[in-house]
Amino acid sequence: IPELAIFAILQSIMFVLLFVFVFGGAIPITGGDYTNFLMPGIFAQTIVFAAATTAIGMTDDVNKGIIDRFRSLPMARSAVIMGRTFSDVIYNAGILVVLMVTGFLVGWRVEGIPTLIAGFLLLLVFAYAMAWLGVWLGLMVPTVEVANQVAFTAIFPITFLSNVFVPPETLPSWLRPVAEWNPISTLTASIRELWGNPNPISGSGLPGEHPVLVTLVWIAIIVAVFTPLGVRRYQSISR
Repeated sequence: IPELAIFAILQSIMFVLLFVFVFGGAIPITGGDYTNFLMPGIFAQTIVFAAATTAIGMTDDVNKGIIDRFRSLPMARSAVIMGRTFSDVIYNAGILVVLMVTGFLVGWRVEGIPTLIAGFLLLLVFAYAMAWLGVWLGLMVPTVEVANQVAFTAIFPITFLSNVFVPPETLPSWLRPVAEWNPISTLTASIRELWGNPNPISGSGLPGEHPVLVTLVWIAIIVAVFTPLGVRRYQSISR
């Protein structure tokens, strides 16, 4: 569905332009400019929002009977959801490339190619984990409309309650620990650290000192929890 990719790219570019040129001058960043601070957060947000695309796609496939058609073919049942999660990673890789080009055009820079590749791969691994969350959500709801509402209701709060758009120290003190341990915050902090972008942290705990390690742990937890849940739910509706 090329239109889906086009509008996903346009939405992400819109976020970049709005926050860089509208809010960038109003949010001071220690040790750098807002564009270099923002871009890793935009990449992380795009990856997390992709879970909603997976959820909607899975619900749509079930309602249209595509899953039943796959069941009639000589193929492993696991191939359907495994194929969905891997194809979503490839889909997200294309969107990230477009966003990186957009970032370079508005002034975003990184320290070097090896660290750029490392951050890119970390984003794709996180995208794979979020795809399993999307699979489970998509199979748990009855219609595409409900999938859309549930996915964005779950994703929006954790995206904005993070370090994606603002430094953590600007949040109320009781919210900072939540934002600090938020997997989106640790992912954003990880790629900021890898790419040499401004990376203000809140506190001196494990997420602030070792964001890459904490992000990898979050990825393992998400995959360990939602892969069996998604497979079990898929098997239950495929009988």
